[in-house]
Parts: sequence; C-alpha cells; structure tokens
Amino acid sequence: MSKDRGAEACVRIIIGDTSIEATLADSDAARDFASLLPLTLSMNDLFRREKFAALPRAISERGKRTHDYAVGTIGYWPPGPDVAIFYRHDGERIPAPGLIVIGKVKAGVEALSVRGAISATIKRS
Repeated sequence: MSKDRGAEACVRIIIGDTSIEATLADSDAARDFASLLPLTLSMNDLFRREKFAALPRAISERGKRTHDYAVGTIGYWPPGPDVAIFYRHDGERIPAPGLIVIGKVKAGVEALSVRGAISATIKRS
C-alpha cells in the first residue's frame, strides 16, 4: 500500500475459489489494517448479515466512526478487535462505540452469504 495519502489501496479477499476485490479507505485505521496483510482468518457469521473475525492485534481507531453500514462495508470493531464484512443489510444499527469503516467491497460480496464460518485470506492486490 502506498504511503501517499489519497492513493487508493486495493485488496483481494479469497474464499475458496472465489476472489473478491475491495478498496481500503484513506484513513489511519485502514493503513494500519493493511500493515497486517496478508491475513488468513476464520470468519464467523453474525446475524446472517456479516462475517467477522478477530484481528491478531488492535489497529488504529483513527477513522470515520459510524452506527450504520451498507452491503459491502468492511469495518473495524475496536472492542474485538474484529474486522467485519457486511453482505446483507438487516435494518439494525451498530451499537456503541460504533464501527470504523476501513474499506468497501467493489463486487462479489454475495460470496459471503453462506451459512456458518468461512476461511478468508485478505491480501494486497
């Protein structure tokens, strides 16, 4: 990932034979997340709306915090510390302290819409 602010950082999320492209946000939290890559995570399902996994360490909490999300949002949940990828919107809001948006899936998020845990590798494109 480029250290130049404003440079778009792309990552690839690999689930079995499926590869999903995503873009990381221009934030300290997203840059810190990128410093952990590549990562292979066992991602659990939460509320049939998101896949989430614990990160090996906490990352920066400097980034836009929100209580809403869209399908394709990649977010950081500091209390975990967890990363979550939302594949379905259920109308619920994210509880306090909120989610820090670290990226967005460009296309193919439906690959996450499977029951149960998955193994996902996230790496720089």
